[in-house]
Amino acid sequence: MPLDHDALDSLKISREAPSGGGWRSPRRWLLLLVPALLVVAALAVLGRKPPVVETGLAEAPSGSGRVAILNASGYVVARRTATVASKVTGRVVEVLTEEGRSVARGEVLARLDATTATRAYAVAASQVESARRALAEIRVRLADAERMLARNQELIGAHLVSQSALDTSRADVEALRARLAASGAEVAVAEAGVAARRQDLDDLVIRAPFAGVVISRDAQPGEMVSPISAGGGFTRTGIATVVDMTSREIEVDVNEAYIQRVRAGQAAEATLDAYPDWTIPAHVIAIVPAADRQKATVKVRIGIDGLEPRILPDMGVKVRFLDESVADTGVRPVALVPFPAVSGEGAAARVRVVSRGVIETRTVVVGARQGDTVGIVSGLKPGERVVVKGPADLHDGQKVAVPDAAP
Repeated sequence: MPLDHDALDSLKISREAPSGGGWRSPRRWLLLLVPALLVVAALAVLGRKPPVVETGLAEAPSGSGRVAILNASGYVVARRTATVASKVTGRVVEVLTEEGRSVARGEVLARLDATTATRAYAVAASQVESARRALAEIRVRLADAERMLARNQELIGAHLVSQSALDTSRADVEALRARLAASGAEVAVAEAGVAARRQDLDDLVIRAPFAGVVISRDAQPGEMVSPISAGGGFTRTGIATVVDMTSREIEVDVNEAYIQRVRAGQAAEATLDAYPDWTIPAHVIAIVPAADRQKATVKVRIGIDGLEPRILPDMGVKVRFLDESVADTGVRPVALVPFPAVSGEGAAARVRVVSRGVIETRTVVVGARQGDTVGIVSGLKPGERVVVKGPADLHDGQKVAVPDAAP
């Protein structure tokens, strides 16, 4: 029986890979590999930590926005401040003022016990009256003696009186004239004594030495006051403290290494610690020509251009000395950022803003530099956080980590 070659061929095993299907198929391998790579990439992205950046806060500019070349701190002071005291020791009878009250110059603040001084004044007045009456008596006797002298001078020519009688009359007139002069001097002394006693009475009335505001009431009725401390703590040395509010100014200590930046008449801006949003125009009055060896500072007096009741003595204040060499263009920055936060110049200036942990690059208009900060005229708002230091390959939309940043 002949062989069936077709049947035999069908029984052969093919060595070639099947064209499709099977677990060794390249297409299936590709379908399995791509998802695996995507999963690995996703895990890599999720597992990679975002870069850490150092940021700074965009702050609202204080004052007029003009360039400041130096900052200093100090206190508001009053050039005319007086603790009003008594010239004599005495007991307080009444105090006629309270803290916060405005007083005029010469206004009565308090009165001391005047019992003894009043009696001494009465005695002195009596002595003046007695001296004046004695003077009047001597004047009457002198007038009589002068008439007697004139009569004897007429009679001596008619030889009706002796020469000795005429000499006696003349001596009486001279003696009375001398007594009249002495009595007049006694009257003057007595009147001076009355003036002294009157002054003693006036010294018991305590008056304001100048117009101002009472900031402290230091004595009460019944207490003893004295111009000097009597020891033991039972005697007051003052009645009240008065401040002349028109003499308020600012005193700051400037490091002696930077005092060359300050000059008399220089413009400045002051900000009270109690009112940080209120800028007060000011100017330099004078530089005190003496340095503090311990602190290495020089005291500078600052005049306040507009005095207001809110400015109180001993308030803390910060002063910005303005750079008058830079012209005031009227362009005010809307925010101040650390100088390293700005990259590029001119129209290419930009900052990187961090918002909810994501980078956003913004083009900004840069103003004048103020110390370690630079003014931003537009493109940024106060309160936004900008990158100061970070990787060079930061890009928009990238997540970053900001240590110690407020959420």
